[in-house]
Amino acid sequence: MTEHGILENNVLIEYSEIFKQMGHPSRLCILVNLMACKESNVSNMQNCLCEPQSTVSQHLGKLKSAGLITGERNGTEIIYKVSNNHVRGIIKDLLIQLGKGECLI
Repeated sequence: MTEHGILENNVLIEYSEIFKQMGHPSRLCILVNLMACKESNVSNMQNCLCEPQSTVSQHLGKLKSAGLITGERNGTEIIYKVSNNHVRGIIKDLLIQLGKGECLI
């Protein structure tokens, strides 16, 4: 046991940061869509979110800084994907709970 109960403090800090980043609807949408599509670029996400590219890029920057996604340059664009296994599990469970598990196939 720790000062917070069942979980170690470092685990609580790690997950609180994950949930903090996932707590914004646009960032959660980005993560869900990246899980469903496996990867995407900013233009595709912008069309899906109906937000300006600069706003989508800011959200991507926060997710990337938190270690939830990675971006890989492919010519002139950057292809993003979910890189954090904890986030993959959380999003998978969320989609299953909402009856949308088929989106991951």
